[in-house]
This record gives sequence, C-alpha cells and structure tokens, in this order.
Amino acid sequence: MGLIVTPRLVKLTTRSEVDIKRSFPQPALRRIGAWVFLDHFGPTKQVEGMMVARHPHTGLQTVTWPFAGLMEHRDSVGSVQTLRPSELNLMTAGRGISHSEISQPGPAFLHAAQLWLALPESARNIEPFFEHHGQLPVLEFGSSVAKVFIGSLGSAVSPATVFTPLVGAELQVSGEMELPLNDSFEHGILVVSGELSVNGSAVGVDDLIYLPVGEAAQVSGNGVALLLGGEPFKEHIVMWWNFIGRNHSEIVAWREKWNQQTEEWADFEDRVGGWIPAPNLPNVTLQPRS
Repeated sequence: MGLIVTPRLVKLTTRSEVDIKRSFPQPALRRIGAWVFLDHFGPTKQVEGMMVARHPHTGLQTVTWPFAGLMEHRDSVGSVQTLRPSELNLMTAGRGISHSEISQPGPAFLHAAQLWLALPESARNIEPFFEHHGQLPVLEFGSSVAKVFIGSLGSAVSPATVFTPLVGAELQVSGEMELPLNDSFEHGILVVSGELSVNGSAVGVDDLIYLPVGEAAQVSGNGVALLLGGEPFKEHIVMWWNFIGRNHSEIVAWREKWNQQTEEWADFEDRVGGWIPAPNLPNVTLQPRS
C-alpha cells in the first residue's frame, strides 16, 4: 500500500469563496518527480469566484487543469486565453513572468487543479512563454479513459512542452484501469471525485496516494482522479512564495525587483487591476531542499 497524503486546507484572500486543498509540498510529501506544488480547489459555487491580480513566477512551469468553470489568463508575454474544462494552460516562467487569473461568469461551479513543475538547471533561466492545448491524447481502458495533458503515458504523448520526463493525466474511471506506468517514475494519484481504490486500497476524495518508483497502479471504482509522475528530481531547490531558485540570495533579489516593479517585469492590462506585493521574508536563511 502506498503512502496516503491528506491535504491541508489553505485560505487565500485572492480566492475568498474557493476551497483550496494543498496536497504538497508538506512534510509528508515534498514533490513527485519535478511536480513540486499541487492545489485542488472546488467544486465551489461561484459566489465571488476567483480573482488573482498580477503576480510573478520564476524557475517553474504553472500547469492549470480545470474540471468545471471558465477562467481567463493574461500574462506579461502578451497571452490572453480563456480556459475551459479538459483544456491545458501551461506557462513556462523561466527567468521571470507575471500573470493574472479571473474566473468567468456562466458556469455555476469552479473546480480545478493548479500545479507547478520545477525547471531543471538547464532550463530555469530561459525566456518565458505560454501555451494552450485544447486537443489532447486519450488512452482507453474499456469504459475508462485517461486524458494525458502533459508528458506521456503508454503510447499517448501530450504536445505540451516539458523539460524532464514526466506525466500528468486525468483519469475517468468506470470499472478497472491497469495503468501503463513508466517504471522509472514515482507517481501520485489524487482522487478528485467519486469512490476509487488504488491497488486495492480505498482512497478518499481530495486524498493522494504516493507510489514509489517501480510500483504498479490498478485503479478501480467510479470517479475522477489525477495521475502525476516523473523521474525523481534530484536537484536542490529553494521554493518561496511564487519563486523557485537555488539559493537564498536569488529569492531576495527577485522579491526586491518585483516589489520595486523594475523593468524586468513587463506590465499588462487586465480586468483585475493592480498587482500582488511579495510578502516579507522569514528571519532565517532559506535552505535548498532535495
């Protein structure tokens, strides 16, 4: 039986009416391959919805995967994109990018996963870019399917840009699925809805089961889950606020430049307005973690 991780609840002022459940990072689980962050929010009735003003990222890719609702993305490289369920928004921050997000009126519920991928040393300072993918490959397992939104699973390869070997897929389970996992990857399966078991163990909604390198995965029941996996990411990183660097001084420099709104951070117009200042740093030296 793999390790089952229960998320911690997070309250964000930018998403005041949205329930945020953070599976990692937390002491029980820091990362899965290059996946270093997973928030699962909703399903929540759209009272105030989601409104996140302009904020920065460095050294990572943001992966946004909606199950319900509509969201608009705008960023400092000029992207404007409405995101619908079963479509992928992928933003590669590289040396630095800023963006905003706002939910759109219409659908009654908002429900999505927000994930980060750490960029390896060879790619973490590249020029930022954005991509959107509406057509994604699907693997069929009888009455069950896996939609591969990033990386590869079996014969299905997503067109999304990746910098380390990995997989991200939505599993729509009706019956049993014997997943064709890469035996050099570690994996995690997050139950999004329904009643599901992994390798014979029941996993509750919002919980994630971690599977070490080489472990198989048979998923059964009726529901929806997220599959995440990748080769173990062995680089040490410092992750603070929206930045991923390699040492304390990098984080300090990015924070100061962002809060001073220096020319590195291109401005753009959106319907949210304003920008989110970086918080105060802790009174300790941030240490790299493996």
